Amino acid sequence: MNTIINSEVAVDEKITAEILRAAEVIGKIYGVENAELSITLTDDKNIHALNKKYRGIDRPTDVLSFAFRESDEPEIIGGETEMLGDIIISIERAKIQAADFGHSFLREIIFLEVHGLLHLLGYDHIEEADRLEMEAEQDFIMAELKIGRD
Repeated sequence: MNTIINSEVAVDEKITAEILRAAEVIGKIYGVENAELSITLTDDKNIHALNKKYRGIDRPTDVLSFAFRESDEPEIIGGETEMLGDIIISIERAKIQAADFGHSFLREIIFLEVHGLLHLLGYDHIEEADRLEMEAEQDFIMAELKIGRD
């Protein structure tokens, strides 16, 4: 998968390498290995502003996904690359959640990436059955990536 990482905050190269690896694995699993994906690593202030603007929720969140598949953008005829969309991850929120859940920061970042990417692929968790399906997919992908809860 052609993954572009925009880092608005300092992030270790090991983390960015694992983000890229996870995108590649997920791309192969779901048959979108030629797709394009943008991942922005940011702080609580910026994700808070996006959450308020696009979801009407006035607080920071851990991850936001903006799927191109759901948009009204025109189809690009003859293009070989599918644009999946954008994932925005709060590094600050990921650090807090990793500590709260008792697992590594790396595990939390990759889990948020997986969660966001599943949204781009059409998964959701509003209805109980959909939530259970999405959780099963998340567990499957994390196992494929060999990233446990430490």
